[in-house]
Amino acid sequence: MSLRSRLMSPARRAGSTLPCATALALSLLGAGCGAGTGDGGSPPDTPPCPEAASVDVTVENAYGALKGTLEVPAGCGPFPAVVIIAGSGPTDRNGNQAAAGLVTDSYKLLAEGLRDRGIASIRYDKAGIGGSVSAAPRAEQDVRFEMGADDAALWVEKLRGDGRFATVTVVGHSEGSLLGMLVARRTEIDGYVSIAGAGRRIGDVLREQLARAFQQDPALLETANGILDQLEQGQPVEDVPSSLMNLFHPSLQPYVISWMKYDPAAELKAMTAPALLLQGTTDVQVPVQDAELLAAARPDAELVVVDGMSHTLKAATLSTASQNAAYTDPSLPVVPRVIEALEAFIPVE
Repeated sequence: MSLRSRLMSPARRAGSTLPCATALALSLLGAGCGAGTGDGGSPPDTPPCPEAASVDVTVENAYGALKGTLEVPAGCGPFPAVVIIAGSGPTDRNGNQAAAGLVTDSYKLLAEGLRDRGIASIRYDKAGIGGSVSAAPRAEQDVRFEMGADDAALWVEKLRGDGRFATVTVVGHSEGSLLGMLVARRTEIDGYVSIAGAGRRIGDVLREQLARAFQQDPALLETANGILDQLEQGQPVEDVPSSLMNLFHPSLQPYVISWMKYDPAAELKAMTAPALLLQGTTDVQVPVQDAELLAAARPDAELVVVDGMSHTLKAATLSTASQNAAYTDPSLPVVPRVIEALEAFIPVE
């Protein structure tokens, strides 16, 4: 689990629906489809356009297989498509970290909502998690931040090579926001979306979180900030107090160091793809000010502030009970405004 996740996380993989008709199977293999007899153009034996489908998909990175779910809308397409890049920590394709008590189904709900509006998507288990357990380095100290962008780029290329999809947009949530920027710098995409993405370097974000977490222990806070100072200089810290080992374990430090060198505002400014910035007002992990920093870096980006949306894309107030429900109740829907904004932004051709 990444350092940011350990600070930020509070205390099912969905079953795939199999094709239910031969026409759908033919479509998934790349066969053409049409309106059938009487449409004036298609031969009588052309299969009808398939129903919506949820299909298991795989790509290979340097270590092993990454597993994901492709949501395909009903119809013949070609469809606009998105790659959903997850936030920090051991997050599965649906947006859950079961071991940490984080059960939201946020990405599953988002993907299904987009599918119902004619937008395809791929969501996937992060390397080392769920179906992608073989796709991560065997040693935690060998993991680097950029690997997440490499993996996301593989899914972009998979969609690019599939004739059913007209455009590819990257949708990055939380830590995935910065990863999506790196993807946009190295791979052709048609659009970029940041949902609850930080507008500052991760070192600044962590200092803010540490100040809240250790406000009753100034000495421990000073020690933690000193460790951050050293990591920002690219220097691993060997002498970590036991009380901070869960946050700054030596095996985690190379990942954190690789993450710290990126400035999200600078990365967003350097990329050229059209950009949408989505941020909720009741997000207790990333404030609206971060989205405003990103918007200042890209004045041509569209900024949508969603009133009453938490970090998990669910409606919530700032009360502890409401926030806890947003992180633990998968039956709560994604705020409709998110799907509406995505539908309006995602290029169709």
